[in-house]
Amino acid sequence: MALPYDRPPREKPVARVGRAPLGEGRERSGPAERKSLAPRSATITVMIRAAFAAAKNLKRDFGEVEHLQISEKGPGDFVSHADIKAERTLRAELERTRPDYGFLGEEGGETKGDGRNRWIVDPLDGTTNFLHGVPHFAISIALEREKEIIAGVIYQPISDELFWAEKGNGAFIDTPNARSRRLRVSGRKDPARGLIGTGIPHIGKGDHPAYLAKLAAVTERTAGVRRWGAASLDLAFVAAGRYDAFFEFGLAPWDVAAGILMVKEAGGVVSDIAGQPYELGGRSLLASNFNLRDSMVEILSKA
Repeated sequence: MALPYDRPPREKPVARVGRAPLGEGRERSGPAERKSLAPRSATITVMIRAAFAAAKNLKRDFGEVEHLQISEKGPGDFVSHADIKAERTLRAELERTRPDYGFLGEEGGETKGDGRNRWIVDPLDGTTNFLHGVPHFAISIALEREKEIIAGVIYQPISDELFWAEKGNGAFIDTPNARSRRLRVSGRKDPARGLIGTGIPHIGKGDHPAYLAKLAAVTERTAGVRRWGAASLDLAFVAAGRYDAFFEFGLAPWDVAAGILMVKEAGGVVSDIAGQPYELGGRSLLASNFNLRDSMVEILSKA
């Protein structure tokens, strides 16, 4: 006689929550099998599928990074065959379903489209990390419509974390253990309790003395500063409440387009370091929760 808690033997392998079993010859390029618990538009679905397609090769190349072809765009600014291949994949996937949209990518430049819609893409944010074997990099895709970012996806292939947001519908994260969890910025009010993300200028870029003065001012007033080397993920971390604020100088549109929307949809604010409205390609960027914005502006403006 079977006891109440006895279960019949399983005939097929069961995957972890949100994943289908991997059949023979099938390689998972991302968490594409997860069904979202939050409503996704067709556009977000297209963006996520494109990110997963590009991630498949990035993960493979990351395991063989010593064999990649690498060139230098400028002092301390590198591009690899992985960047170029990922952007080609993203462009092909996005054009397949939205052929009339424009495209602005870090490596391949801009393609004019219908004049109303434009993809803004960083195929590999954190290239230097990637090339040094540091597993912290991301694919960033944003959709701009009539000069306004309306959708964004940031995917970290190694941690398998998918951040996504749509204007007016909120920001979410999908992980191997949780699906479509709503993102909220932190609620901290005191800078002394805040963890701050930043980007440090490297050789050939930025005003190093001016930046170091601002960094010193921030370290004197906050609980800590982190520099991870991928601005899209820094912004996603603000949206997720992992960082309380983030600041950096000289970021390109593809570095921040998706992340800016992520922060705003998670209840945060984005400006320049003086508290003025931020425009893509602006000289400085500050993202934070609402409570810390004025304090961060004060700290950074006085340094």
